[in-house]
Amino acid sequence: MTKTLKLTGALLAGTMLAGGAAAQDLDEVTLQLKWVTQAQFAGYYVALEKGYYEEAGLDVTIRPGGPDIAPPQVIAGGGADVIVEWMPAALAAREAGLPLVNIAQPYARSGMMLTCLEDTEITSPEDFRGRTLGVWFFGNEYPFLSWMSQLDIPTEGGEDGVEVLRQGFNVDPLLQRQADCISVMTYNEYWQIIDAGIGEDELITFKYEDQGVATLEDGLWVLEENLDDPDFVDRMARFVEASMRGWADAAADPQEAGEIVIDYDETGAQQLHHQVRMMEEVALLLGESPVLDPADFERTVDSLLAGGSDPVITEHPGDGAWTHAVTDRLQD
Repeated sequence: MTKTLKLTGALLAGTMLAGGAAAQDLDEVTLQLKWVTQAQFAGYYVALEKGYYEEAGLDVTIRPGGPDIAPPQVIAGGGADVIVEWMPAALAAREAGLPLVNIAQPYARSGMMLTCLEDTEITSPEDFRGRTLGVWFFGNEYPFLSWMSQLDIPTEGGEDGVEVLRQGFNVDPLLQRQADCISVMTYNEYWQIIDAGIGEDELITFKYEDQGVATLEDGLWVLEENLDDPDFVDRMARFVEASMRGWADAAADPQEAGEIVIDYDETGAQQLHHQVRMMEEVALLLGESPVLDPADFERTVDSLLAGGSDPVITEHPGDGAWTHAVTDRLQD
C-alpha cells in the first residue's frame, strides 16, 4: 500500500523558499516528536536524510519523544521550536495557559482505535459498560474521555460505566486479558497483536473515525509569540516545505522510509518489517497538503467540547489556535 501526496507550487519546487540559503549559514530548527523514532514520523527523518532541510537552509535537530516526554512541556521550556502533537493535547495545553498554535497538519485522518477480543462478545460501544478498557494517558486519553462522555458512559467503573486501565504503550493488557479492549493505532499496536499470533478475525475494532469522534493527530505546533517574528515564520515555512517533500517520498517508498527510520533509531529496538508496514498504514492517514482544514479543526473542537460534565476543553479556543500564515507561504 502506498499513497502519492499531491504537492503543488512551492512544495514541488523543493528549494525555492531557501533562495540559495544553503550556501549561507543554516538556520537552526529543533523538532520535538510526540513519540519514539518510528515511521509515524518518517517524513521528517526522510527529509533529514535526503538533505531536504539543508537545501532549505535549515539545520534541523529531531528529538525523539517517549513515555515521560510531553512535547508541550518541552516547547514551554525552550527545548524545541516546533512540536508534533495531537490536537486534543495541544488545545488542552492552550486552555491551561500555554499558547500553542497549529501551523500545519500533515495528518488528515485519525489512526486511533479500540480493539477487543471477539470472545468478549463486545459488538457495539454500548457493550463497553461494565468492562475494563485500556487507555493511554500523557494527553492521549482526551479523545477517549470525550467519546465516553458523548456516550454518557462513566469512566469511574461500576456496572453502567467502564473501568479505565492506564495502559502502557504496549498490547500486554489484551494478550494477558487484563482488559477487554485496549487502545491501538492502525499503524502500530494493532499489528503487534497480529504478530503475537492473534488473527484479525479474532478481533473487533472500533475506529474513532467511524464513531464520529475522531480528532486530529500529529500536527505541527509552535508558540504563538514566535509567529510575530517574520524570520521565524519564514523558517517554519521552509521547514514545512522540506518536511512535506520527505513525507511525499516516504509515502511513495515505504521500504526506503522504513530503512531510514531504522538507521536513525538509536535504541535498536525497531524492526524493519514493522516500520515498513507502519509507513504503509501512515500513508493512508496523510493529507494531500499540510494545510489545516478549518472544518476539521471545528470538528475536533466540537468533539472535545462535547464532554458532558468533564469536557477536555471548556471553551472554544478561537481561530487563534491555528494559522495559515506558514502554509500560505508555500503557495507563493
